[in-house]
Amino acid sequence: MIDVVRGDITAISADAIVNAAQSSLLGGGGVDGAIHAAAGPSLVAECHEVRRRDLPDGLPPGEAVVTGAGDLPARFVIHTVGPKFWEYSDGGVHVLARSHASSMAAAHAVGATSVAFPAISCGVYGWDPVNAAPIAMRAVRESLPQAPGVRAVTFVLFNDEAFDAFRQALDGG
Repeated sequence: MIDVVRGDITAISADAIVNAAQSSLLGGGGVDGAIHAAAGPSLVAECHEVRRRDLPDGLPPGEAVVTGAGDLPARFVIHTVGPKFWEYSDGGVHVLARSHASSMAAAHAVGATSVAFPAISCGVYGWDPVNAAPIAMRAVRESLPQAPGVRAVTFVLFNDEAFDAFRQALDGG
Protein backbone atom coordinates (compact mmCIF):
# COMPACT_ATOMS: atom_id res chain seq x y z
CA MET A 1 0.00 0.00 0.00
CA ILE A 2 2.88 2.44 0.80
CA ASP A 3 6.14 2.36 -1.12
CA VAL A 4 9.29 4.46 -1.46
CA VAL A 5 11.11 4.88 -4.77
CA ARG A 6 13.98 6.96 -6.09
CA GLY A 7 12.96 8.97 -9.14
CA ASP A 8 11.30 11.93 -10.78
CA ILE A 9 7.77 12.62 -9.54
CA THR A 10 6.86 14.31 -12.83
CA ALA A 11 7.25 10.96 -14.62
CA ILE A 12 5.02 8.97 -12.23
CA SER A 13 1.74 7.59 -13.59
CA ALA A 14 -0.24 7.92 -10.36
CA ASP A 15 -3.79 9.27 -10.38
CA ALA A 16 -2.49 12.22 -8.34
CA ILE A 17 0.91 13.66 -7.60
CA VAL A 18 1.49 16.00 -4.70
CA ASN A 19 3.23 19.29 -5.34
CA ALA A 20 5.31 20.82 -2.56
CA ALA A 21 3.93 24.19 -3.58
CA GLN A 22 4.50 27.77 -2.64
CA SER A 23 1.51 29.59 -1.22
CA SER A 24 1.13 31.50 -4.50
CA LEU A 25 0.54 28.21 -6.41
CA LEU A 26 2.35 29.79 -9.35
CA GLY A 27 5.53 27.72 -9.39
CA GLY A 28 8.92 28.10 -7.85
CA GLY A 29 12.04 26.01 -7.47
CA GLY A 30 12.62 22.37 -6.67
CA VAL A 31 9.66 20.01 -6.99
CA ASP A 32 7.25 22.90 -7.52
CA GLY A 33 9.22 24.26 -10.47
CA ALA A 34 9.73 20.81 -11.97
CA ILE A 35 6.01 20.01 -11.80
CA HIS A 36 5.02 23.34 -13.34
CA ALA A 37 7.60 22.96 -16.12
CA ALA A 38 6.55 19.40 -16.96
CA ALA A 39 2.81 20.14 -16.76
CA GLY A 40 2.95 23.00 -19.22
CA PRO A 41 1.01 26.27 -19.36
CA SER A 42 -2.41 24.80 -18.55
CA LEU A 43 -1.31 24.15 -14.95
CA VAL A 44 -0.29 27.72 -14.25
CA ALA A 45 -3.49 28.95 -15.92
CA GLU A 46 -5.58 26.70 -13.69
CA CYS A 47 -3.61 27.81 -10.62
CA HIS A 48 -4.28 31.45 -11.53
CA GLU A 49 -7.99 30.62 -11.72
CA VAL A 50 -7.94 28.85 -8.32
CA ARG A 51 -6.22 31.89 -6.82
CA ARG A 52 -8.74 34.28 -8.41
CA ARG A 53 -11.80 32.23 -7.51
CA ASP A 54 -10.98 30.58 -4.17
CA LEU A 55 -7.64 31.62 -2.69
CA PRO A 56 -6.91 35.32 -3.28
CA ASP A 57 -4.43 35.32 -0.40
CA GLY A 58 -2.76 32.06 -1.45
CA LEU A 59 -2.87 28.53 -0.08
CA PRO A 60 -2.18 28.40 3.67
CA PRO A 61 0.52 26.03 4.96
CA GLY A 62 -0.86 22.59 5.76
CA GLU A 63 -3.82 22.86 3.39
CA ALA A 64 -4.26 21.28 -0.05
CA VAL A 65 -6.03 22.12 -3.29
CA VAL A 66 -6.44 20.02 -6.45
CA THR A 67 -5.97 20.99 -10.09
CA GLY A 68 -5.69 19.10 -13.32
CA ALA A 69 -2.25 17.81 -14.26
CA GLY A 70 -1.74 19.40 -17.66
CA ASP A 71 0.83 17.43 -19.67
CA LEU A 72 1.87 15.20 -16.75
CA PRO A 73 1.05 11.46 -16.81
CA ALA A 74 -0.99 11.94 -13.61
CA ARG A 75 -4.65 13.00 -13.70
CA PHE A 76 -4.42 15.48 -10.82
CA VAL A 77 -1.91 17.66 -9.01
CA ILE A 78 -2.54 18.13 -5.31
CA HIS A 79 -0.84 21.33 -4.22
CA THR A 80 0.12 21.62 -0.56
CA VAL A 81 2.29 24.12 1.26
CA GLY A 82 4.63 22.62 3.80
CA PRO A 83 6.15 24.47 6.73
CA LYS A 84 9.31 26.51 6.48
CA PHE A 85 11.39 24.97 9.27
CA TRP A 86 12.67 28.30 10.61
CA GLU A 87 9.19 29.83 10.98
CA TYR A 88 8.05 27.48 13.80
CA SER A 89 9.55 26.80 17.21
CA ASP A 90 9.25 23.04 16.55
CA GLY A 91 9.96 23.31 12.83
CA GLY A 92 6.25 23.01 12.03
CA VAL A 93 5.69 19.34 12.88
CA HIS A 94 1.91 19.73 12.99
CA VAL A 95 1.88 21.66 9.69
CA LEU A 96 4.00 19.03 7.96
CA ALA A 97 1.65 16.29 9.18
CA ARG A 98 -1.36 18.36 8.11
CA SER A 99 0.11 18.85 4.60
CA HIS A 100 0.15 15.08 4.16
CA ALA A 101 -3.27 14.50 5.72
CA SER A 102 -4.85 17.31 3.66
CA SER A 103 -3.32 15.86 0.51
CA MET A 104 -4.73 12.42 1.30
CA ALA A 105 -8.17 13.94 1.92
CA ALA A 106 -7.94 15.82 -1.39
CA ALA A 107 -6.96 12.62 -3.21
CA HIS A 108 -9.95 10.85 -1.72
CA ALA A 109 -12.26 13.72 -2.66
CA VAL A 110 -11.36 13.45 -6.35
CA GLY A 111 -11.46 9.65 -6.41
CA ALA A 112 -7.74 9.07 -6.82
CA THR A 113 -6.68 5.49 -6.15
CA SER A 114 -2.94 6.18 -6.27
CA VAL A 115 -0.98 9.13 -4.91
CA ALA A 116 2.69 10.08 -5.22
CA PHE A 117 4.33 12.36 -2.64
CA PRO A 118 7.66 14.19 -2.76
CA ALA A 119 9.66 14.98 0.37
CA ILE A 120 7.53 17.98 1.37
CA SER A 121 9.54 20.82 2.97
CA CYS A 122 12.85 18.97 2.55
CA GLY A 123 14.39 21.40 0.09
CA VAL A 124 14.62 25.14 0.51
CA TYR A 125 12.07 24.97 3.36
CA GLY A 126 14.83 23.57 5.57
CA TRP A 127 13.58 20.21 6.82
CA ASP A 128 16.09 17.38 7.15
CA PRO A 129 14.60 14.28 5.47
CA VAL A 130 15.63 12.18 8.48
CA ASN A 131 13.26 14.26 10.63
CA ALA A 132 10.51 14.77 8.04
CA ALA A 133 10.18 11.17 6.84
CA PRO A 134 8.71 9.65 10.04
CA ILE A 135 6.20 12.52 10.32
CA ALA A 136 5.17 12.12 6.67
CA MET A 137 4.90 8.34 6.91
CA ARG A 138 2.83 8.49 10.12
CA ALA A 139 0.48 11.15 8.72
CA VAL A 140 -0.16 9.13 5.56
CA ARG A 141 -0.71 5.89 7.50
CA GLU A 142 -3.14 7.64 9.85
CA SER A 143 -5.00 9.17 6.88
CA LEU A 144 -5.57 5.92 5.01
CA PRO A 145 -8.78 4.94 6.89
CA GLN A 146 -10.35 8.29 5.91
CA ALA A 147 -9.30 7.79 2.27
CA PRO A 148 -10.45 4.22 1.59
CA GLY A 149 -10.31 4.60 -2.19
CA VAL A 150 -6.59 5.37 -2.10
CA ARG A 151 -4.98 1.97 -2.53
CA ALA A 152 -1.39 2.97 -3.32
CA VAL A 153 0.83 5.72 -1.92
CA THR A 154 4.33 6.16 -3.25
CA PHE A 155 6.94 8.53 -1.88
CA VAL A 156 9.05 9.53 -4.88
CA LEU A 157 12.40 10.87 -3.74
CA PHE A 158 14.82 12.76 -5.93
CA ASN A 159 18.07 12.07 -4.07
CA ASP A 160 19.69 9.29 -2.07
CA GLU A 161 19.53 11.14 1.25
CA ALA A 162 15.75 11.53 1.07
CA PHE A 163 15.28 8.02 -0.34
CA ASP A 164 17.27 6.48 2.51
CA ALA A 165 15.38 8.48 5.17
CA PHE A 166 11.95 7.61 3.77
CA ARG A 167 12.91 3.94 3.25
CA GLN A 168 13.96 3.77 6.92
CA ALA A 169 10.71 5.45 8.02
CA LEU A 170 8.69 3.00 5.92
CA ASP A 171 10.52 0.09 7.51
CA GLY A 172 9.64 1.47 10.94
CA GLY A 173 13.03 2.71 12.01
